[in-house]
Amino acid sequence: MSVIVNVIGLIIFLAIAVLLSNDRRAINKITVAKLFALNIFVGWFLISFSIGREFIVAVGEIFTSIIAIAYEGVAFALPNWVNVPQMNFVTAALLPLLMIVPLFDILNYVGIMPFVIKWIGRGLSFVTGAPKFESFYAVEMVVLGNPDVEAVSAEQLKKVSNRRCVTLAIMSMSCVSAAMIGAYTQMMPAEFILTAIPLNVINALMFAHILFPVPVTPEEDDAVFIVKADEEKLPFFNFLGNSIIGAGKLVFIVTCMVIAFVSLAKLINAGLALINPAISLEAALGLVMFPFAWLLTPDTAEAFQLAQFMGTKLVTNEFVVMLQAQPMMENFSRHLQCVLTVFVTSFANLGTVGILLGTFNGIVDKDKNELISRNVKYMILSGILVSLMSAGIAGLFTR
Repeated sequence: MSVIVNVIGLIIFLAIAVLLSNDRRAINKITVAKLFALNIFVGWFLISFSIGREFIVAVGEIFTSIIAIAYEGVAFALPNWVNVPQMNFVTAALLPLLMIVPLFDILNYVGIMPFVIKWIGRGLSFVTGAPKFESFYAVEMVVLGNPDVEAVSAEQLKKVSNRRCVTLAIMSMSCVSAAMIGAYTQMMPAEFILTAIPLNVINALMFAHILFPVPVTPEEDDAVFIVKADEEKLPFFNFLGNSIIGAGKLVFIVTCMVIAFVSLAKLINAGLALINPAISLEAALGLVMFPFAWLLTPDTAEAFQLAQFMGTKLVTNEFVVMLQAQPMMENFSRHLQCVLTVFVTSFANLGTVGILLGTFNGIVDKDKNELISRNVKYMILSGILVSLMSAGIAGLFTR
């Protein structure tokens, strides 16, 4: 029964996107069909196929080892923060970023990450028929996250058509920085975090092409998909110092956002309690998201709990939900652990809309900015549908 409901859910998520599409006649059905088939294959391979599971375990162990090394650096400076029975959120999840962010920046500096991004993007375009630059951008946004992906691709964003720029903005809602994966794996099951990453890449590309389809000729795609001329690099230690400072700012920003969002949610709940003690922000959001949560897990009690987490994530961020869910994860069924973890593994929330509007405003011209602003609804809808589809596909193979 649950499998049938999950399959129906996947169909409904696709149907919603088609129904609300900006131009249904322009949808490339072959490309969408290929992306959906690739989605199913990736979900099955990573969860149900032994080699896929072993790959996920191996990648998870790499991140675990990196984080363990990062803790040694934290312990050197702050031993009383690490050598305790239970580390606090900042120590456990965020301080390791002071090593992980520079590590990924170094991989970019020496050219390893750009090489990987380039060829995975081209491979994705070859398999699915999606435009090369959009495929490249989808892979790039997983490694860099917002707003770095837009900054790195600024020259291409200036050259693409106005409507194509909207498609890229819609895709950006499902970003997740590779440097943040280590933090996520400290709070949620690593196997599902790592499964969510490729599914989000494919789904971001698929839903952007359904919700805001833009036909791209091969000549236009080739003209935009160019390798940016090499710029003079900063001296390595100058570059490394800037990277570490940037990581420190990121830790501070995330800490401030979590404190602010949790405090505001508590304040709203306190205000709602004056009206009726039974009313809460989580309960209200749960009612809105319940039908979609039920399509992911038809157990009513699990669905309502999942719905509250889903709603909270969309109006706050993934860290708030991960902190709330972490103490309860052992009590959840494996299926609920899967769909919840995959759903929250992205930057898709209302705050990201503001970040993207500000980022694009600093890169592209007025006409493109105005068109993006008029289509914010598609950005929000894409973020929700990508998270739902990724969770639905992962849950389909997890029992």
